[in-house]
Amino acid sequence: MKKLRIALFACAYNEVDGVANTVHHFQRYARDRGLPLLLIHGGFNDRDVRMGTARRLEFRRRFPRFALDARHYFDLLFWRYLDKATAALNEFNPDLVHITGPSDVGMLGALLAHRLKLPLAASWHTNLHQYAERRANPLLRLLPAKLREISGTRIRKLSLMALARFYHIPRMLFAPNSELIDLLRELTGKECHLMSRGVDVDLFSPERRSRGIGPFTIGYVGRITVEKNVELLADLEKELLCAGIAGFRFLIVGQGASAPRLKKQLMHADFTGVLHGERLAEAYANMDVFVFPSRTDTFGNVVLEAMASGVPSIVSDEGGPKNIVQHGRTGFVATARRDFPRYVFDLMNDSEKLRSMSKAARIYALEQSWDTVFDSVYQKYSQMLACCQAPSENLRMVRPDFFRAGAPW
Repeated sequence: MKKLRIALFACAYNEVDGVANTVHHFQRYARDRGLPLLLIHGGFNDRDVRMGTARRLEFRRRFPRFALDARHYFDLLFWRYLDKATAALNEFNPDLVHITGPSDVGMLGALLAHRLKLPLAASWHTNLHQYAERRANPLLRLLPAKLREISGTRIRKLSLMALARFYHIPRMLFAPNSELIDLLRELTGKECHLMSRGVDVDLFSPERRSRGIGPFTIGYVGRITVEKNVELLADLEKELLCAGIAGFRFLIVGQGASAPRLKKQLMHADFTGVLHGERLAEAYANMDVFVFPSRTDTFGNVVLEAMASGVPSIVSDEGGPKNIVQHGRTGFVATARRDFPRYVFDLMNDSEKLRSMSKAARIYALEQSWDTVFDSVYQKYSQMLACCQAPSENLRMVRPDFFRAGAPW
């Protein structure tokens, strides 16, 4: 069977987020199986790294650029690398191009696929329309409550309209959960396939726990930003203290714009900053419960990593993480803010339930394999290519009327 040649244009690689994590595992999967892969992404340096059948090109993001998050930028002139990327694609001769979203890198990949008449696949990793609304809230805080709500909703809808236009370009779409699959089908009228997430169960394991008797540890791992709803962690502490509950401590792993404020609000917390590898795995294993209040995550890789570490998770009923947690078995799905302290208190006071959920979480994680995820993705690639009698027929590029009223969804 022919080994497919995939050119992957990734929104993130050096960053600490779910996209970068997925891309690293994609690269490993291709390299371990001897599959030709050209990975192109933005970063802080210019690099050309070849490892076996995989080649990684990193193009430095330069001025003019603006920050999307800590050490994550959007380069307004990333098109400067058009000739270099074109030369790399011509040398590599890919069967198809896969982009991970509407970033500076993703736009470049979509353009090159169009120019070179290559089939284009795209995956949805981030609910950017919800991020836009949450990040706009501080700018709208001086408006009357009703107008603030209307403005936020309008921002979310307009952002979703723009995303719909962008995701109408590719021939094949991927999303990490059934809700987003249905959304993309509705927005674009195109078939969308599942691209779930896996976890390294050797790295993330209960065996890495080193903490003995001590305070009940409530953990959080991820970006400390407004769209992650991290202010709920401060509310959680207040609720526990007001109920007269003591003997607990927060372990917060990550960084972000909301970190300084959260540090001031939490009285019983340790902040580690960003951790990687074994240090991150040890942090997970030394938690007793994992609290992830985000309502905007499309999947929640960190939740799966916590579960692999034998840590039950409490998540919101909005977003992708609720599809990972089996309510009452591997953790809890909170339908309201008041549920978070209630479920934490429940596990603090029922050691048998905590042990049972810890074991069930680990068992669930053992069934989640990155290899299975990418086996399925490559199978869908093959099916798409088999249908591509004329690869250029269905390819669409951004038209001059891209943002006109009356979007085709």
